[in-house]
Amino acid sequence: MNTAAVRILGLDRRLVPLAATLALFIGLVVYGAVSYDAFLSPQVFLNLAIDNSFLCIVAIGMTFVILTGGIDLSVGSVLALTTMAAAALSKLGWSPWILVPLLLAGGSAFGAIQGFLIHRYRLQPFIVTLAGMFVARGLCYLIDTASIPISAPFFVAMAEARIPVGGGNSLSSGAVIAMITVAVALWLAHSTRFGRTVYAIGGNAKSATLMGLPVGSALVRVYAFSGGCAALAGLVMSVYMLSGYSLHAVGLELDAIAAVVIGGTLLTGGIGYVAGTVVGVLILGIIQTLVIFNGTLSSWWTRIVIGILLFLFCVAQRLIEARAGQKR
Repeated sequence: MNTAAVRILGLDRRLVPLAATLALFIGLVVYGAVSYDAFLSPQVFLNLAIDNSFLCIVAIGMTFVILTGGIDLSVGSVLALTTMAAAALSKLGWSPWILVPLLLAGGSAFGAIQGFLIHRYRLQPFIVTLAGMFVARGLCYLIDTASIPISAPFFVAMAEARIPVGGGNSLSSGAVIAMITVAVALWLAHSTRFGRTVYAIGGNAKSATLMGLPVGSALVRVYAFSGGCAALAGLVMSVYMLSGYSLHAVGLELDAIAAVVIGGTLLTGGIGYVAGTVVGVLILGIIQTLVIFNGTLSSWWTRIVIGILLFLFCVAQRLIEARAGQKR
């Protein structure tokens, strides 16, 4: 696929979705600034990072999966399972120095198993991760059907921690973890052989194989990374909510997919940017913030607007692909 030769509106085809995402984000910010006096308050934007930190982490993992042309429907359930395991094990007195690495390794292993099944048996990612979603959510109910409060000193201290950023504003520990995750993901995607392999798989898996790239191991690592991100997001949510609950993050995988697509990553794979996903998460958060500032709209308008945007971006992606095909 010679994407460098394809130009749309003067931009490289790979940059068109990202440009649309940035334009939409700026448009929403301008609308909010014009409509509401306090909208441009620094803490409003810091709260976007705080309240959407676990979604951002999950969406980062989902970006790598979609870049390969796959999908991961299990991330919300893995997140919930992590909160349940964190709550139950911390209640039993487990040290956080053992608990945190164990849960991160567990989420990564769960994802790696799915990636192995997808590659080894040529199974559809949708089916494999759908099964994983049911398994992880079922394990949540085996632990407990009720919410389990978390009172371990480590989690409470993390929940109360605030990182000052000047002007009386602050960030939560979860938001800082999300930012670190974004930085690591940017490095992985654009500065490592693994990242180049991920893009090559999404562009054309057969060509990537013929080029001698480790397609199989890369797929396993992509799903392991997604599972690890889901587990990390589960730990962040455990701190944010100070509880584990079987119904945490129901539908979060759909929000993550929406953020990735709105962020400019093509569902067919091969084109997309981690930075675009971050902006996509912020767009979802800013829509919810606008609804809250309005005060008269139902919270369901957030879902309606996100659904409309997702539809428009999917149609736009299809048009871009069709136009690119005509120019080849």
